[in-house]
Amino acid sequence: MFHIKNLNNISEKGLEMLTSEYTITKDAPADGILLRSCTMHGMALDDSVKVIARAGAGVNNIPIEEYAEQGIIVCNTPGANANAVKEMVILGLLLSSRKVVQGINWAKSIKDEEDPMKLIEKEKNRFAGLELTGKKIGVIGLGAIGVLVANTCRALRMEVYGYDPFISVNSAWGLSYKVKREQNLDRIIEECDYITLHVPLIDQTKSMITGERLMRAKKGMKLLNFSRGGLVRDEDIKSALESGNLSSYVTDFPNKALLGMDDVICIPHLGASTAESEENCAVMAVNSVREYLENGNILNSVNYPECGMGPCESRPRLSICNRNVPNMVSQITRILGESCVNIAEMKNQSKGNYAYTLIDTDGDVDEETLEKIRSLNGILKLRVIQPRPRIRC
Repeated sequence: MFHIKNLNNISEKGLEMLTSEYTITKDAPADGILLRSCTMHGMALDDSVKVIARAGAGVNNIPIEEYAEQGIIVCNTPGANANAVKEMVILGLLLSSRKVVQGINWAKSIKDEEDPMKLIEKEKNRFAGLELTGKKIGVIGLGAIGVLVANTCRALRMEVYGYDPFISVNSAWGLSYKVKREQNLDRIIEECDYITLHVPLIDQTKSMITGERLMRAKKGMKLLNFSRGGLVRDEDIKSALESGNLSSYVTDFPNKALLGMDDVICIPHLGASTAESEENCAVMAVNSVREYLENGNILNSVNYPECGMGPCESRPRLSICNRNVPNMVSQITRILGESCVNIAEMKNQSKGNYAYTLIDTDGDVDEETLEKIRSLNGILKLRVIQPRPRIRC
C-alpha cells in the first residue's frame, strides 16, 4: 500500500488514477506528495517520502536541491498547461494592441449618458489600435509553451523571431521552419514590436529584461510576461513606460506596484486556469508518482535525470539515488557480484550533481548486501521494488 499526501486540491481526473493500492493520507507517513501552489520551503518531511510531483511547470515553491540531497525525486508537468497559456498569450497580444480593456471600461462609464451610442461613435477613435499581421514578435524561450506561441503567431502572419540558446531537440522538431532563429537577446529586443517571455525563473534569468535593455527597445514595444514576475523589475517597467520605449506591459503576475501603473494590463494569474489544463497537470503528476513508486522510472524530474526500464514485472529491481561521483556504478556492481547477485539489466543516468541507477536482478538481494550498498559514500537513497505482474486482457 502506498500513502499519498495531497497538499492542494488536485483534479479528480488525476486522483482517479490512484488504484486500490493507494490511499490519500493526512497523518500517516507518505510515500509521495502531490501539490500545486503550496510552499514546501521549511516543511518537515517524513523519511518515507520518495517522490514529489507538482501539477504545474514552475517549482519555485519546492526546495528541489535540498530534496535531491535526500534522494527525493521532484517532478513537474511540463507542457500539460501549454495550450492554456498559449491561448492567454494570444489574448494578451490582442489586449496590448487593440485597447479593448480601456474601451470596455470607458463604455461602461457612460451608461448613464443621454445618448451613449452617439457618444461612442464620436469617441471610439480614442481606442484605435494596431493589427498583429506583419508585426515582429520575439519569443524568448522555446520550450513547450514558447513553441506553441511562436507557431500560432506565424499562423497570424506575424514575423516571428525565436531566442533560446538551450532549445531541446523535441522543441526544435515542433517549431515551424518559418520561425527565424535569433542568437542575440539584445538585438531581438531592439528590433521587435512585441516580446513575450517563456523562460523559467532561475538565478540566470532573474531580472533578465533589464532597465538598460528596455531603454534600447524599439520605441513603443509591447512586453508580455506569462512566465514569472521576477524576470523583470517593476521600477524598470515604470521607467520604460514613462520614456515611451515600452507602450504596454501585459503580465499574469500582478502586484501592488504594477496595479497602480498606467498602460499595464494585470491578469490575475489565469494563464493555466482552465479545466482542461488542471486535468492534464493532475494526470501527468499522478502518472509520474505512480511510475516512480511502482517501477522506479523517473519522468519529468527537475532534480534527477529521466531514467526508465519499463514495468517491473518479473524481477526484483534496485532503485538507487546517488551523488554524481566517479566509480559509483562499479562499486555497486562489485558488491552485488561479491554476493553472487546476477544483474539481468541495468541503466544509469546522471544530471548535474546527481545520478540514478536502476538494476534488475535475477534473484532477491539480501539485507546485508543492501546495507553494504547504502553505506557507500555518495549513496542517498536505495529501495527494492518487488515485481508486479500485470493483468493483460
